[in-house]
Amino acid sequence: MESKDHHVVIVGGGFGGIRAAQYLKHAPVRVTLIDRRNFHLFQPLLYQVATGGLSPANIAAPLRAVLKHHANTRVLLGEVVGVDVTKKEVILKDGRVPYDTLILAAGSRHHYFGKDQWEELAPGLKTVEDATEIRRRVLLAFEQAERENDLEKRKALMTFVIVGGGPTGVELAGALSEIARLTMRRNFRNIDPGSANIILLEGAERILPPFPPELSAQAQKGLEKLGVNVRTRCSVTDLKPGEVIVKQNEKVETIPARTVMWAAGVAASPLGKALAQATGCELDKGGRIVTAPDLTVPGHPNIFVIGDLAHFKHGLERPLPGVAPVAMQQGRYVADLIQARLRGKSLPPFKYRDKGSMATIGRSFGVVDLGWLRFTGFFAWLTWLFVHLMYLVRFENRVLVFFQWAWNYITRGRSARLITETWEEARQQK
Repeated sequence: MESKDHHVVIVGGGFGGIRAAQYLKHAPVRVTLIDRRNFHLFQPLLYQVATGGLSPANIAAPLRAVLKHHANTRVLLGEVVGVDVTKKEVILKDGRVPYDTLILAAGSRHHYFGKDQWEELAPGLKTVEDATEIRRRVLLAFEQAERENDLEKRKALMTFVIVGGGPTGVELAGALSEIARLTMRRNFRNIDPGSANIILLEGAERILPPFPPELSAQAQKGLEKLGVNVRTRCSVTDLKPGEVIVKQNEKVETIPARTVMWAAGVAASPLGKALAQATGCELDKGGRIVTAPDLTVPGHPNIFVIGDLAHFKHGLERPLPGVAPVAMQQGRYVADLIQARLRGKSLPPFKYRDKGSMATIGRSFGVVDLGWLRFTGFFAWLTWLFVHLMYLVRFENRVLVFFQWAWNYITRGRSARLITETWEEARQQK
């Protein structure tokens, strides 16, 4: 088969899938990108949608618009449920698509560690719907507290628990505190939003466990300065409507809280299990596919796995984390390797170049770890802003987000504080 007829199918329009498609733009191949959503979502900023700082359209870009100048690429809206490795076809809910080379970049979902029933009580933050649901619950809690005369019920309504002290949990806690103490100041008459009790729970010894201890300590100080109650070595043992049962230092406690948010862990897409059944490949505890050094499925050199779905540990102390930079570098590597193979060549095994980690705490404080340089404070926050702006796929989104951030910083406002349902619908869910 000549290279011009070679068909590359990419499953997933996230960071890894988009980057692979972009680097195959001029390759002598046909590319088909399949996703069950028609847009690429910038997940690192979902917490700002959840807290009213940005609208969903600010951080999402239609896949067809992103790839409109890629003459060799088509986009299909569909849900992939399996792979037929014998016939070399991906199986959709409503059809099949043949491939010569397959790139699986299907991402991840929430992980409740065997307690999937908790999802209804504590939504995670992976999709636009998750973000708008959290925004609804947060804003609705303040609205209901304004009308509640029972002091204990009002206290529970104004208690917000975030489970998980990684970057998502830390950033969500900081933004939520600013909403309560700054944005909604003097917006109510019967309650003081600034008295809201925001609790961040982390099972490890410190928040931001992947960061150096000194940066974790600075992040905790920043959160506490914003009024966030940070509790480490504290694990959730059960969730009930209006209650969070936690265990800390062998002591069990029940926290009355109407709003709970989950940022404690992720699990791989179910597509990982489907591929394991089709190929016999190994899965880790999180359902990720253990890849070969070149990101292929062992024994199947024409199937690549990248991003959150890949377990890559070759030459490393621990597997690569499920973050955007990893997925993007893997997407580019796979695109380059496919083109090298078409020329009868190969490439060395994949090697990740860690450019650092960062997180933001509120409107003017951040922590940055570049490996060779670590710093905190206002400049770290500016660095976080710049990097995240540059990672947005479309220039239009960068402009929109920049001006929205500038306006929010000047006014301390959050213009997307919308409850997208009627009061009657909200009251029925009370």
